[in-house]
Amino acid sequence: MNPCADDFVVAHTAEEAVDRLAELHQQASTALSQALKRYLKTRSKPDAAEQCQFRYPELRLTYLCQGEVPTTVRAYAKVQVPGTYSVTVTQPAAFRKYLLEQLQPLMSDFTVRVEVGMSQQNIPYPYVVEQGDELAGSGVTAAELARVFPSTDLSAATDGTADGLYDWENTDPLPLALFDAARVDFSLRRLVHYTGSDWRHVQPWILLTNYHRYVDQFIRYGLDMLVGESRFTRMVLPGNVVIERGMAEGEMQAIIENVIWHRYQMPAYHLQAEDGHGVTLVNIGVGPSNAKNITDHLAVLRPHCWLMIGHCGGLRQSQTIGDYVLAHAYMRRDGILDRVLPPNIPLPALAEVQQALQEAARQVTGEQGDELKKRLRTGTVLTYDDRNWELRWAQERPLINLSRAVAVDMESGTIAAQGYRLRVPYGTLLCVSDKPLHSEIKLPGAAGAFYERAVTQHLHIGIAALELMRNQLDSLHSRKLRSFDEPPFR
Repeated sequence: MNPCADDFVVAHTAEEAVDRLAELHQQASTALSQALKRYLKTRSKPDAAEQCQFRYPELRLTYLCQGEVPTTVRAYAKVQVPGTYSVTVTQPAAFRKYLLEQLQPLMSDFTVRVEVGMSQQNIPYPYVVEQGDELAGSGVTAAELARVFPSTDLSAATDGTADGLYDWENTDPLPLALFDAARVDFSLRRLVHYTGSDWRHVQPWILLTNYHRYVDQFIRYGLDMLVGESRFTRMVLPGNVVIERGMAEGEMQAIIENVIWHRYQMPAYHLQAEDGHGVTLVNIGVGPSNAKNITDHLAVLRPHCWLMIGHCGGLRQSQTIGDYVLAHAYMRRDGILDRVLPPNIPLPALAEVQQALQEAARQVTGEQGDELKKRLRTGTVLTYDDRNWELRWAQERPLINLSRAVAVDMESGTIAAQGYRLRVPYGTLLCVSDKPLHSEIKLPGAAGAFYERAVTQHLHIGIAALELMRNQLDSLHSRKLRSFDEPPFR
């Protein structure tokens, strides 16, 4: 009998498939964790039979095309060509809702056979070590453990499917999802490292900002929601510090004041709701490298949308400090994604996101028509990787002029490109904080007044836009983000 048999079992319902995935993953993780602890204590190596247990579960779907292919306007949970699709899965219990959202319509609308079993892909031992305390004082090096247990193999954690590097004509099985288990686990650990909180706290509606003052206002908003009547139930701060509905406001404030957020490179704040549709704010700092880094990892959670709300330089004389810029196009001079998504590839503005942002601005500001147009400019945003691009103004001016850009920043184009590349709906609403080409720079006094006045309103517009999109999920996940060869799962 083969000790490493796959043992694939047919699942007749989506719930049955996810339950089996969760059971197999739990068994594999437990077996690996126990063997690791035993080795640290007694140096007893796992035998061949044990090593066969250290594998990810696999979800396999075979499309048995019978006659005409069903038509659907849905942008996900559909198969286009007959064949077998598969993906390894990690943390299926945590991803249960997402997996069911993909499997249920697939199994309802298409003639498919769904099977679950053990894959041939090992779980790297670091992914079952929660805090690392298990290794402390053991006298065992990481190099030694890697010789005994499966370790991280970065060649297995790729974005090949998302970047269209699969040969769909000659691949069997075909990819069922954009990210396999190794890629997901890689990002889950990075999210904890960068954001300072458990990845399970991240909500499906994400705001990204480049300034800490937005964090202050988000926390204030969260407290108001928890103290008053709202659908939100708790807020999780960096370090996994939790504020619950029902706490006294003074107690909440004391907890907030003791959070050591600056320990983390890109601290995240999670306002959670009972229905699972909460909001996460991540302060990504400045620059396209940070923007790519965090979105690479957030994408494996398959969020419904991410929005960039931050500051920009206004490029037009008619703009005033405190005005808003709604990006409908991007000129990418960030350089960070040129190898996988060349800058000449257009990034479409997503109508649902654009309309939500404009309507949210109308609701929050109380302005409409020409009055709103005075404050809200739609146009091209230029994203640089050089904060001091002004020193090359003579060389850059002709290109900026051709692009008709109305604002400049260092993150928005990267975040939009990542949304396009990784199939996450995206949008950008920026606030003009200076006008570098028109002798209006951020002097300390003026900047302080601007921040006090504008940041709160700007944040509320972003949250209101997410709330509007929450009510139109079916149309939000647009087909315009899908490629010719696309996995069935979103």
